Amino acid sequence: MEEPSQKKKYRKSLEKNPENSGLPAYAKYTGLGVQMLVIILVTVWGGNKLDKLFGLETPVFTIILSLLGVFTAIYTAIKDFIK
Repeated sequence: MEEPSQKKKYRKSLEKNPENSGLPAYAKYTGLGVQMLVIILVTVWGGNKLDKLFGLETPVFTIILSLLGVFTAIYTAIKDFIK
């Protein structure tokens, strides 16, 4: 968590330059979106590799891991929003 003095400094900087008020939020949510994308892509890639390794015709691992990745990404996003 931020210290109260850091919040005061941030508010003072916004008062001096209001054009930059959305920049920290933009950076935070962009990073969150990239993090979600990476989680989902890694799980889909892993599921695809496991399906090829076991020679499955039906992409069982891809489906299971992609759903797990989506739920993990949503959980991570909600956890970051609560902070």
